Amino acid sequence: MNIIQSILMGIVQGLSEFLPVSSSAHLVFTSSLYKYFTGAINIMQSNEEIFFDIMLHLGTLVAVLIFFRKEVSDIAKALINSLKTRDFSDKDAKLGLYIILGTFFTILVAFPLKDVAEKLVYSPAITGCLLVGTGFVLFLSEYISKKYKAKTDKVSLKSAILIGIAQGIAAFPGFSRSGWTMATGLFSGLDRVTCAKYSFLLSIPIILGTSMVYPLLEINVKEAMTYNWTAIVIGTIISGIVGYFCIKYFLQFVAKFSLAFFGYYCVILGSAMAIFFKFFA
Repeated sequence: MNIIQSILMGIVQGLSEFLPVSSSAHLVFTSSLYKYFTGAINIMQSNEEIFFDIMLHLGTLVAVLIFFRKEVSDIAKALINSLKTRDFSDKDAKLGLYIILGTFFTILVAFPLKDVAEKLVYSPAITGCLLVGTGFVLFLSEYISKKYKAKTDKVSLKSAILIGIAQGIAAFPGFSRSGWTMATGLFSGLDRVTCAKYSFLLSIPIILGTSMVYPLLEINVKEAMTYNWTAIVIGTIISGIVGYFCIKYFLQFVAKFSLAFFGYYCVILGSAMAIFFKFFA
């Protein structure tokens, strides 16, 4: 791990975490290509790199918390008040409950897939194929959304459960978390902006949980002392800054344009990476 690599990874994470293009796939591609062109292709992903990936996600989590600070504050206050009064009719309290419920279903689906998903980090060709799958999911969601023109900005119990399940399936690198959750939201009749906002808010508990659980259960403190913390901190800060502006401009984009643009991107990039790493790397 060096500073140049950390800067590249920070930019990639910040750009791809919130776009429906799979940040995990981009991190796999970036790391694999970097190793290929620097002659380190046979070096397996180290514990430092795994920890760095977690920190990059923590950086984008901070970006979400800052950008949606009012929404997060309103939801937290409404939930606390509803717990006291036992009245959950408030829209923010309902949204908070749906986020908790969605997170529960995410864990229920993602946990059994954990070991398989982690192994795919070493398989950029397979990751490329899964990214192509994400592209087709985005195409299908836009087709269905246009066919059934009625849209709503209200997240329902059913859509919360389905979106949570979709987020769990997206544990596989190449299956974009934001792509699958937004596509499922469109399938459920939500408008694009609501899909995007709910997807971002739903990412908070799962990223926060991952960022806390992995260091507590997996990290070796003595080994961590040898990590390049300068590179890790720089990459984390960059991912947060880039992620913040990505959220801002992506919300403006989805308010006007189709997700099919990202579908084409996923199909083209995924196909190229699958072919390259299968036959040339």
